[in-house]
Amino acid sequence: MTQQIAFLGAGNMAGALIGGLIADGMPAGRLLASDPDAAKCADLAAATGIRIAQDNDAAVRVADVVVLAVKPQVLRRVAEGIADAVQTHRPLVVSIAAGIRCPDLDRWLGGDVALIRTMPNTPAMLQAGATALYATPGVSPRQRELAESLMRAVGLTQWIDEEQQMDAVTALSGSGPAYFFLVIEAMQAAGRALGLADETARLLTLQTALGAARMALESDEGADMLRQRVTSPGGTTERAIGLLEDGGLRALFERAMRGACDRSVELSADLGAE
Repeated sequence: MTQQIAFLGAGNMAGALIGGLIADGMPAGRLLASDPDAAKCADLAAATGIRIAQDNDAAVRVADVVVLAVKPQVLRRVAEGIADAVQTHRPLVVSIAAGIRCPDLDRWLGGDVALIRTMPNTPAMLQAGATALYATPGVSPRQRELAESLMRAVGLTQWIDEEQQMDAVTALSGSGPAYFFLVIEAMQAAGRALGLADETARLLTLQTALGAARMALESDEGADMLRQRVTSPGGTTERAIGLLEDGGLRALFERAMRGACDRSVELSADLGAE
């Protein structure tokens, strides 16, 4: 990949993507960033060796790929500010802003833009993210490949065919880390209630979560089969699983994720309102 990539916004996610690209062999000289916070840009450049653009407009005019890495609440202002440069230079635009729909962003950028919307999650900052991507019809196969290479630098990537599925992605992987953190909190608290020291409960819970995730990732079997393999009839695990099932855990998760999905739809409508 030899293209020039400009990041508008120099926050944590931009830093994670830049770090992942450089770790994958991308020369730092092909990357540049722009941010109103000059100190933040300077720190990122010092840490990674990338270039700093004078402003967003200047960054867009030299880039083949523009990554919009700003907060959703300010994306409209940023997009409208670079619309002329985007229309003149015609870069691929990749958005990592949560909740901003492609038709709204395309309108703010002047229309007929090669646009890819992505939804990374926070583990991307550790190169362990899960990112869904959606491409508008004007995106070429080569541009899809570029965007996938970009997001793969921070973890797993998965394409979706319909943009409306992004709300389900938000409910699953976007908000998902918080669900697992809640389970970790609950297991640690239960361990302490059963008499374990705080640090013992914490470490055993975290290592168990890590081990279970690795088993699920590396096994050819589904989570249901893995669960059954560690659930001996009449044993301790069966007792615990039975109580969780009796408590309606599955239905509660579905209800919670439907709520998150519905809220994603609401926020997208609010953010895209003219």
